[in-house]
Amino acid sequence: MRINVRSVDFYRLPMKTRFPFCYGIASMTELPHLFVRAVVDIDGKESIGMSADGLPPKWFTKNPDTTFEEDLPEMLRVIRHAADTSLEIGPRNSFFEWWRCQYEQQHRWAVSEHIPPLLSSFGASLLERAVLDAVCRAVEHPLHTVLIRNLLELDAGLLRGQLAGVVPADFLAAKPTNELIVRHTIGLTDPLTDGDINASDQINDGLPHSLETIIRQYGMTHFKVKLTGDLPHDIDRLRLLAEIIGNEVAAEARFTLDGNENFHRVEDFQEHWNTYQADPVLRSFFSSALLFVEQPIHRDFALSQQLGLDAGWINSPSMIIDESDAELSSFPTAVSCGYAGTSHKNCKGVMKSILNAADVYHRQQKQQTALLSAEDLTNVGPVALLQDLAVAACVGVDHVERNGHHYFRGLSMLPQSEQQKVLRNHPDLYELAEPGFPTLKIRNGRIQVGTVNAAPFGVAEHPDVGLFECWKF
Repeated sequence: MRINVRSVDFYRLPMKTRFPFCYGIASMTELPHLFVRAVVDIDGKESIGMSADGLPPKWFTKNPDTTFEEDLPEMLRVIRHAADTSLEIGPRNSFFEWWRCQYEQQHRWAVSEHIPPLLSSFGASLLERAVLDAVCRAVEHPLHTVLIRNLLELDAGLLRGQLAGVVPADFLAAKPTNELIVRHTIGLTDPLTDGDINASDQINDGLPHSLETIIRQYGMTHFKVKLTGDLPHDIDRLRLLAEIIGNEVAAEARFTLDGNENFHRVEDFQEHWNTYQADPVLRSFFSSALLFVEQPIHRDFALSQQLGLDAGWINSPSMIIDESDAELSSFPTAVSCGYAGTSHKNCKGVMKSILNAADVYHRQQKQQTALLSAEDLTNVGPVALLQDLAVAACVGVDHVERNGHHYFRGLSMLPQSEQQKVLRNHPDLYELAEPGFPTLKIRNGRIQVGTVNAAPFGVAEHPDVGLFECWKF
């Protein structure tokens, strides 16, 4: 399959949240949503691919000393470079060869410019996704078929020697899952009960706001709890969560803890963990429902410290990396440090997630502990969310953290024609909310992704980008 990127264009859609999403050092109230449109020659025929993502504050670079207005130009510079590289590398003989060339050139440039690898990979991933979408449309197959038949010509052993000879059919299920459990994000300042919502903060848009209402309306059973790193505050909030989730969900409840990179040393997190375990309520809550802890150690230190799991840390939790999963070598490095796994996010790279899925399979075959989770970055449709769910359904995760539908008013930010297009093409995933806009159709804490799996790369029909602002940068 010969691939050559001919042109890349960008479009912008401004978005505002229903209420602030506090997820670390940032409290997000608005952000630009970027659409990427690539025209690609595939075996001599033109195919158009798209990708999209929000550009959130303080996730790709966690510098407390800059504003989002100062960070955004750097993000756009990285994305622009990834696009220019995609145009400059010329024809390649397979998607895998094209992706590897584009990724490596982007990475080398980022190192020379002192750009964090997580941000560099984000820029590369936007072009990777757009070209992958073009490939799926050109061959007229959904993502899972393209992967399992290895039409991308993935050579996992070229990147990780221990995976030599492993092909997607070895580690992917024969069919993608059509149902995923939604793991609901509980932000740092999210109201837990209706009584926590001040009169001035009331939202009358037909969507649930407090955790109690969310559980009752959507039937949620799985959650992601963010920590502040302030031990007394976290203990009090965790106790409240244990009570609410225990009362509302009971034995079905499962949750993950997001450490939000609050700790610079393993010993600091261990001290907090031991304090949690000393509390009878939290010890019971954790033992019955905790799945794993995500990225407790700051990315600057997470892969330079051994976790000490073999040095007497009794009853240590299973831990994974997220923000530290910035390079192709990050997952093997994390495992060597004592982590159990990593997370899938399209913004970190689709091929990297596929490679990590192969690595997890390889380790599990050797009876080693390894896991791949699926986390969110306020993903919304009509493109970004669906493409991310398409990959999640392929790599075999059971539950996915989703929060875009909660912090944004469904797809109300889209033109009416695009809202109707999503409802028409993906009626299993979206439904019309009472106020008159599409929102995720969550039943018993689950979403259906059959139409996502049947589409070329998650998205049955591209949005009309002519309805958005062309973004020159």
